Formats: sequence, structure tokens, C-alpha cells
Amino acid sequence: MPFRLTRAQHHDLYYFLRLNRRVDEQLVNFYRQGKVVGGVYSGLGQEAISVGTADALEPQDLIGPVIRNVGAMLIRGFRPRDLFLQYMGRRDGPTRGRDANTHFGDVARGVIAPISMLGETVPLMAGIALAAKIRREKRVAVVYVGDGAMSTGPCHEGMNFAAVQRLPLLIVGENNGWAYSTPIGKQMAVRDMLTRAKGYGIRAATVDGNDVLAVFKATRAATARIRRGGGPEMIECLTMRMKGHAEHDDARYVPKAEFEKWRKRDPILLFEKYLAAKKLMTVEEKASIESRIENEIREDVAFAEASPFPAPEEAARPVRA
Repeated sequence: MPFRLTRAQHHDLYYFLRLNRRVDEQLVNFYRQGKVVGGVYSGLGQEAISVGTADALEPQDLIGPVIRNVGAMLIRGFRPRDLFLQYMGRRDGPTRGRDANTHFGDVARGVIAPISMLGETVPLMAGIALAAKIRREKRVAVVYVGDGAMSTGPCHEGMNFAAVQRLPLLIVGENNGWAYSTPIGKQMAVRDMLTRAKGYGIRAATVDGNDVLAVFKATRAATARIRRGGGPEMIECLTMRMKGHAEHDDARYVPKAEFEKWRKRDPILLFEKYLAAKKLMTVEEKASIESRIENEIREDVAFAEASPFPAPEEAARPVRA
């Protein structure tokens, strides 16, 4: 029987899509104000992947997000202030000012801290999936990987290992067309990411990465098969990175026509149209959700800006030899 979302669940998806977007927008504001330590990596245009996958998981599942998966981290219980504090290097942040951007996690919330070398996350999450299999836990490990990271050696080692061992691993391939400034056609001879996964014997399918419901349903179906012992799977999500690699990158290498094409397929706009067509959200309900988000952002911005920087003598305290 196909899984059907309730009206409230549709509203939750909309809330997290919008919250993800507003967190990104606020981080860009902080960056332009000179309040960010390091760079800002936006997930603009890719929110449906993070939200659609994470919302479809079970509480016991573990996720290995990367820099554009803020929505998945928000669904797992992190607040906007956690992102603001972390990017600003403040003492009250998840790493207490000792690291930057999304380099934090919490196993209790099912979030494994991201790794800068993105392809390395695949064998890491494969190892976590192996532990779940050995313990006979009904747990799925979920790893996000872009088309660029999929061109790295560790990614392929991890996929091959997961396939051979039939591990409970879901690989979410975020095909946004660009590995920094390198188009996908210049880094792989095949036309898509799932062909690579199939080469290792991994079941794979492609979905519209800007359709949050399509991503949600594909994730639910894949994780159900994985839990029954079906082995690893990949969902390739077709999307577009609507900014440069980071805020310092103006993406001048991307044809303007490509941006225009994908701007019309904004995941939030698409979901709003769906909700209106299906009469799943009134104007008043939409306004209430947006007001709630603005209040949260305002409160968390104030909290983050009031947080002090860590004292120099605290820098090495949690470091173990």
C-alpha cells in the first residue's frame, strides 16, 4: 500500500524547506557583514533533497551530511542558532568556536559530523552500516555525495565495500551538475551518477531532486527494502546548485541560461504550487508557518550575536594526544 502523508506532514515539509532557505539567507547576510569565520556554502536550490530524505527516515537511522545538507540537520534537531554560532566561531556553538561551517554532529541525534574531503564520508558511513548489520539493528546509514565527490577514490572503495557486504547503506547522489567549476561531462564518461553505482551491483534510481515529495517517497521505498536485507541502494537526485561553490565564488562559469532554467524549478515554489493545487494549505496556514520561522530566525540571530568568542586558553582543552 502506498504511503500517504497527512496534511500536518505536508506542512512539516514546507516548514523545513522554508527554514532551510532562511538559514542560508541569514548566513549569507552574516558573511557580507564580515561576521563569518571562513566561507559560507549555500544549499540554495537543493533544499528538497536534504528535507525529503531526512524526513523520510526512522529515528534510529544515522545520516552523514555534507556542507549543503543543512535541512537534514535541522530535521534531526539542530536549531538555526547552532549553524549561526558555528559559522561565526562563537563559544556557545556546537564545537565551541573550534571549527567552522557544518563540521559538527551528534550521534544521539543520528548526525555524523561532515568531513571536508567529501568522498571520505562514503566509506565512513559504510563502516557504520557494517556495525548495524553485525549488531542486527534495523538501522540504515545514509550518506550524501555530490557528483564531484563521486569522482574520488574513497567514494568508490566505500560503494564497492557496501555492495560486496550487502550493507544497509543509502547513498544519496546530489547531481547538481558542477564539481566546483567542473561540469559533470568533464569528470565522468557516463551521463549520470547511478550508472557508476550500478556497476558495483548497487540498486539505483533517479528522481527529481527539486520535488520534495518525489525524494521523500523514493527514500521511504529504498530504506524499506534496505531494512529487509536488500543491500545498499542509491537515489540520484537531479538538481542545480543555484550559487557558486561558496559565497566567494560568483559562478561566472555557469551559463546564465542554465540558472534561468532551474530558477523556474525552485523546490519551494514547486511545493507551494502543489500544496495550493491539492488544497493542502490555506493562505493563513502558510502565513503562520512563515511567521513562526521569522520569529525563530530573529531569536536565534540575537542569541548568536550575543555569544562571545572562545577564550584563547580554551583552544586545546578537548584535544587528546
